[in-house]
Amino acid sequence: MKNPIQEKIQIPEGISCSYINKILTCTKDSTIMERKISLPGTEIKINNNEISLNCKKGNKRNYKTIKSNIAHIKNMFSGLQEKFVYKLESCNVHFPMTLKVEGTYLVISNFLGEKVPRHAKILPNVEVEIKGQKIEVSSYEKEAAGQTAANLEKSTKIKSKDKRIYQDGIYIVEKPLRKTQ
Repeated sequence: MKNPIQEKIQIPEGISCSYINKILTCTKDSTIMERKISLPGTEIKINNNEISLNCKKGNKRNYKTIKSNIAHIKNMFSGLQEKFVYKLESCNVHFPMTLKVEGTYLVISNFLGEKVPRHAKILPNVEVEIKGQKIEVSSYEKEAAGQTAANLEKSTKIKSKDKRIYQDGIYIVEKPLRKTQ
């Protein structure tokens, strides 16, 4: 059965939004975030500090896509207010590995005594800081920060050895909005 769907999101103070050519642009101070939002059969309007998504004849699929896009928009708002920070830790038992940021890659050398260094991709608009054994990945975009942290963790995956003995690698210790006590 097709029912009308109406959802509204409040725009936080200090953030201005515009929706032109299926691209939602949110700005705060000098930070600009853009996201393509194209929902067939759905109207997107910005009025009086709120974004409204309306679908005249919506089904279950339309409802799901509207709700997931609302989650993306809320992530944009929270990213503009405070950066998303992932904390990682490098563990080495057998060989001391060295970490360096070179351009858009993190170079991991001497991992398990390997002669050829490993590379992990750093996505655009993401900052990576190395403080000894601890690594901080921060960005205004949640997806970019999470993907970069996953790239760092995946680049040190050990495939041919026993994982119980060879526990070397880079591991995610803390995710944003899930802080441990």
